[in-house]
Amino acid sequence: MRLGARIFKTGLAVTFALYAAIWLGFSNPAFAGLAAFFAVQPSIHKSFIAIKDQIQGNTLSAVLAIIFVLAFGHEPFVIGVVVMLVIAIHIKFNKEAIIPLAVVTAVIIMGSPTDEFIELATKRFLLIMLGVFAAFLVNLIFLRPKHENSLYHKITSTNEQIIQWIRLITRHEADYKTLKKDLGKLQESITKIENLFQLYKEERNYFRKNEHPRLRKVVLFRHMMDSSKKGLTILESLSKYENVIHQFPEEMQELIRSQLDYLTNYHERILLKYMGKVRSHSAEDIYEEVGTGKQQLTELFLDFHDNNEIDRNEWIHFFPVIAQIIEYSEELEKLDRRVNSFFKYHTDENEVSVKEKEL
Repeated sequence: MRLGARIFKTGLAVTFALYAAIWLGFSNPAFAGLAAFFAVQPSIHKSFIAIKDQIQGNTLSAVLAIIFVLAFGHEPFVIGVVVMLVIAIHIKFNKEAIIPLAVVTAVIIMGSPTDEFIELATKRFLLIMLGVFAAFLVNLIFLRPKHENSLYHKITSTNEQIIQWIRLITRHEADYKTLKKDLGKLQESITKIENLFQLYKEERNYFRKNEHPRLRKVVLFRHMMDSSKKGLTILESLSKYENVIHQFPEEMQELIRSQLDYLTNYHERILLKYMGKVRSHSAEDIYEEVGTGKQQLTELFLDFHDNNEIDRNEWIHFFPVIAQIIEYSEELEKLDRRVNSFFKYHTDENEVSVKEKEL
């Protein structure tokens, strides 16, 4: 979820919870707003999972709070013991995500000594649950996350940077101080892509009878993500062995450069094809050309080794890079086949939900 949408959704959930609490006549509506703040989730699927856990966790916290108050009173020490118990129990059952709200529930219930404690505790527990349900409804109805759109543009943006650096390195034009900084940023981008993909993968079309089109896109986006990771691996290796490439015969350098140019262009075309911006070409011709490139690169690299035109140590160090280029080409071929299959079959169901990126 983009930051702006997440902020707006959180504010909407809190506002809804406050108005609902006021409308129902509760005297402390702020508790419902606080619960809504903690209960907002980044996806509908996570909301369905979280609401069950939150009901169970908050009920447990409320029960513990009431029992300890009735048995030992409202002393700060007693509240601290209950908080530790709540945290320990939730950690034991791998429910760490709901610990903040569960702790808030216990403290709110225990922090108000009164002769009508049971009644007050019940009202405060209901306020907490009202906030939880308010957040759930907002997550369900308003501002449904556009994970597909965000994921596609994050992948294409990261790819553009990776491809630019690959082209600069193979032409010996890269500034390595800047490249080193960007490699760290690109690793962070890949991590964000993986997290976003996980949210997209977990999402469900609860209101559609057919979930299969979305699942086909999940597989497709996994290949997009894997292709980007292969590209970053090649960039890191080229950066590491750039001096070795300098020592290669010009023919070998030119072949590596031309093969990577072809593959990166191929990668860009595949992603544009998903958006419908590239005309369809003969798939088999492209696959044959990719296969020919792999064969030429491998054979020339081995020939230079056999003819002692490449130092043995340099050859051994750079051989994994050749293997990575071959793996990259194979991953791109898989991705291309997936995209072609996606648009060829089930055309009445497969719908691309990606909008143009705003300039």
